[in-house]
Amino acid sequence: MSESISAATTPAEVSNENRGELSDEEIFDVLSNRRRRYVIHALKHAERPIGVSELSRHVTAWERGVEPEEVTYEERRNVYSTLQRIHIPKLEENNVVAVDDTENMIRPTDELRNLEIYVEVLRSREIPWSTYYLGLVGVCAALLFAVMTDIPGFAALSSLSVGLFAATAFSVSAIAHHFIGRRTRLGHTEKPTELHAHE
Repeated sequence: MSESISAATTPAEVSNENRGELSDEEIFDVLSNRRRRYVIHALKHAERPIGVSELSRHVTAWERGVEPEEVTYEERRNVYSTLQRIHIPKLEENNVVAVDDTENMIRPTDELRNLEIYVEVLRSREIPWSTYYLGLVGVCAALLFAVMTDIPGFAALSSLSVGLFAATAFSVSAIAHHFIGRRTRLGHTEKPTELHAHE
């Protein structure tokens, strides 16, 4: 049930001042599977130890697009098994979670608590922010060129007007990028970021 991060999401930004031994490559490897992203989201959102049973219920609900209370034992049995055998050991191996085998509880480590993970969800009608900003630069450059070469229809504009337009456009875009980025942070919202893309 692995889903590559390149197929559904693109790591927009991963930042952690005290990341320790966890490299960017290891972080992206951990994030390459959707179920692991869901587990990380649940732990960061709850900020408390969670049992594997509860984790499997939430992961199953998010995968099936239903509320956790609607998930049956049969529906989450496979998810429970893969979390227990594959994904939680992978997270533990990378020091992202700690496992209490006695109580079968999973808790986030300091590594995970200090790690701010932003995942940019891509839909077919959206473009990456990097492409958007590059396009905005192109528009501003073309507008400035039109003004400086007195192309008909742009003669009334001045270089100062183009500068004010560029400053305003980039300021508004940066503000929008900031608030959209907050919504794409794992654990910041009730449901995983990927689910909001389909609502």
